[in-house]
Amino acid sequence: MKTVNLLKALGIALCVASASSVYAQASDAQPAADTAAASAANPKATKQADRKLGRDVRRALSRTSGFNVSNVFVRARGGAVTLTGSVPQGSMIQQAGDVAKTVPGVTSVANKITLSPRSGGGGGGGS
Repeated sequence: MKTVNLLKALGIALCVASASSVYAQASDAQPAADTAAASAANPKATKQADRKLGRDVRRALSRTSGFNVSNVFVRARGGAVTLTGSVPQGSMIQQAGDVAKTVPGVTSVANKITLSPRSGGGGGGGS
């Protein structure tokens, strides 16, 4: 009976040793996983880079002549920029997307800016 238990223990030890070496080989075989792990291991740096890119886009918008940035919000994540909020003139929607695309580090722009309902210059013309 002791021999059977000893063989079972040796078999289990052999399985564990084999499984751990297979796992180590699998993780070494994927260099792309190392890059993803490095960026996932440092989420603080990724967050700082996203915030900087968002600030850069907002700064570029604020420096654009005739563009009202007061109700425009910029969110950046991994080079992808999302613009939300509202502007008083329809031409500013396209202008915001065009300006954002010119900022270094921006890989794509999702322009979700809408026309402000209180644009004030609308031209009703009653009497």
